Amino acid sequence: PRVQSHRLVHTGESSGSVTSNYAAKKDSWLSPTILALGFIPIFTFALGTWQLQRLQWKINLIDELEEKLERDPIVLPKRINVAVIPEFVYRRVLLRGRWDHKHAMLLGPRVREGANGYHVITPLMRTDGSTVLVDRGFIGKDFANDYARSEEGEVDVQGMLRTSHARNTFTPDNQPAEGKWYWADIDSMAEYAGGEAAGVQPVFIEQVFDGHAGDAVSYLRRGIPIGRAATVDVRNAHLSYVITWYSLSALTATMLVRLILKRKGQRQVRPMPR
Repeated sequence: PRVQSHRLVHTGESSGSVTSNYAAKKDSWLSPTILALGFIPIFTFALGTWQLQRLQWKINLIDELEEKLERDPIVLPKRINVAVIPEFVYRRVLLRGRWDHKHAMLLGPRVREGANGYHVITPLMRTDGSTVLVDRGFIGKDFANDYARSEEGEVDVQGMLRTSHARNTFTPDNQPAEGKWYWADIDSMAEYAGGEAAGVQPVFIEQVFDGHAGDAVSYLRRGIPIGRAATVDVRNAHLSYVITWYSLSALTATMLVRLILKRKGQRQVRPMPR
């Protein structure tokens, strides 16, 4: 018997069909990964640009506040327009009056150069009959109930006009009835000190300490409130945000380019081996 041999013939049509099927299995250009990597660089670049604008705004604000701080001190009128106080923040002011120790408040806890303590808030009954709130400064926690009350007669005070402190999510509610003040709520403090009926205005002033470091240490040891330095303490972290967002934009853009080049290589049709 004759044994017939059969030869497998590889036709062009079949080769094309196989090659077509092979290429169809490759990843699509519009995959979720590419879409995400295409969006992230644009989004983070926009955030970086926004933070750059915020940085310039904050620098201008700090320059403006420092310019206010360098001006000569002003004497506050008897009746202060509370609505315009934000325009005078960080302006130096001169006050004269008597301390109302009966309505003094401890704001805290606070930390100064590693020491735990409080800020002493004492109403100042001015010679013109009105009363304002003065943050006399920091005392150690050991002197919370025995700090130096200062003179009983008239005193001269130099300070800076401020507004209510910003309260974050984790700050507890003040408890005036228990003498616990965690943040400077000026309206509540003014009400605690007697309110409008007693001539107390919701005006908050931080007393300035012009002494040197040795004086500050001496005050701290004797329980004398230490006022704040005459400086602008506005936080400015926008530069770090600018660097972060622009860096993330550059990183994800690089990843996108590498992924596109990889996909481009994969999409090149290669004939199946015979």
